[in-house]
Amino acid sequence: MFELLVLIGAGIGGFVLARDFVRRRLRFVDAVHHPLAPLAAGLGAAVLAWPLAALPLITTAATTMFGIGTGLGTRNGVRLLKSGD
Repeated sequence: MFELLVLIGAGIGGFVLARDFVRRRLRFVDAVHHPLAPLAAGLGAAVLAWPLAALPLITTAATTMFGIGTGLGTRNGVRLLKSGD
């Protein structure tokens, strides 16, 4: 049960952190509008979080979910920038 909470928290945390980072910091960076930017952000986040899987409570599924959440958050942040919000 606890692993499921960690998994959900990693996905939501990656999403929120990436969306806010794109909206605040990457607002004027043209590269974030490239269609492969969310994929690159998600893969990068998953690879960087992967060594945390050596900890007892964090699994590779959680690091993968963090990467997926980061990619989706990046895509959502770019979409919000395009809409003007």
